[in-house]
Amino acid sequence: MDLSEIRGQLDEVDAQIVQMFEKRMQLCEEVAEFKKETGRKVYDQAREHEKINTVRALASNEFNRKCVEELFMQMMSMSRKLQYGKLAENRERKLPFIPVDQLDTSAFVVFQGAEGSYSQAATEAYFGKEAHTSNVETFRDAMLALEEGSAAFAVLPIENSTAGIVNEIYDLLAEFEHFIVGEQMVKIEHCLLGTEGTTEETIRTVYSHPQSLMQCEHFLRQHPAWEQISMKNNAFAAKKVADEKNPAQAAIAGAHAAEAYGLKILKRGVNQEGNNTTRFIIISNQKIFLKNANKISLCFEVPHESGSLYRILSHFIYNDLNMTKIESRPIEGRTWEYRFFLDFDGNLADAAVRNALCGLREETRNLRILGNY
Repeated sequence: MDLSEIRGQLDEVDAQIVQMFEKRMQLCEEVAEFKKETGRKVYDQAREHEKINTVRALASNEFNRKCVEELFMQMMSMSRKLQYGKLAENRERKLPFIPVDQLDTSAFVVFQGAEGSYSQAATEAYFGKEAHTSNVETFRDAMLALEEGSAAFAVLPIENSTAGIVNEIYDLLAEFEHFIVGEQMVKIEHCLLGTEGTTEETIRTVYSHPQSLMQCEHFLRQHPAWEQISMKNNAFAAKKVADEKNPAQAAIAGAHAAEAYGLKILKRGVNQEGNNTTRFIIISNQKIFLKNANKISLCFEVPHESGSLYRILSHFIYNDLNMTKIESRPIEGRTWEYRFFLDFDGNLADAAVRNALCGLREETRNLRILGNY
């Protein structure tokens, strides 16, 4: 046969495959109706494994057996998604979170770090400068304040555009039963700060957070005689320089810190990355979300086996949901097993989102919606 004859036969086979596939999906709809009436779960892992072994045995060689396995795994995945949709059609519409028109900006808010920190700047940018706020020493202290009810919201950094994610925040989100209700981007512009009488010529020591010192490496390289001393955060560095009023000392921090401690800005933008931005999340102990929210964060675990994550992510593709981020963190006490954190576009009231979550609940372990914001 020449190529055109081969392609002609392929077209005939493909038409038959489509016809048989549609017949299979029709039968899957009947399965969904049966499961709806009997209350049975969609995902039957034992049945699927049995089916895979059966169809593998029908193939004539190992290569085809592997291909048949992959093909039927995809078809069964599509079958499950069809069934999830059918089961959701007549299901009472109950949202796992309470929708609200707006957050209570008069409520008490905590942020981690000292006065003048970027966290305070994020808090004021989101809640306003008149907000009732207080600072705490650690990220965990902020989460505990929510748990105890001494604060209604906490503002914490979760990601920096140059340094990456803040691992501890992800771990705390998995540990505490709190929820993300908003986010705030803050452009990071490090400034060289000093007291009155301080100039670049008088400086002998510069204080800052180690990450900020690293981000300002190009500028600091121009002053090799300066001793660089790491501090817990930039605001503490600014406070030390303000308290000691020594013209030989300077701090690298934001303009917000200069305002808070009455320091002079000697030079702006000393960090080499001009687009440096930190994303802060607003956390509440209430299971609420803004009605116009358009991003959802969740975490889950999957079986430690080949293809498990791939199968889970297919729910987003099938429901036309745009996944914007995925991260993993090791699960304490379980070697080489990971918890996945995922962000995607959507609102909990959307049908496509509810359909995807229906499938995820059945096919993941310990699924938690971290928030819609």
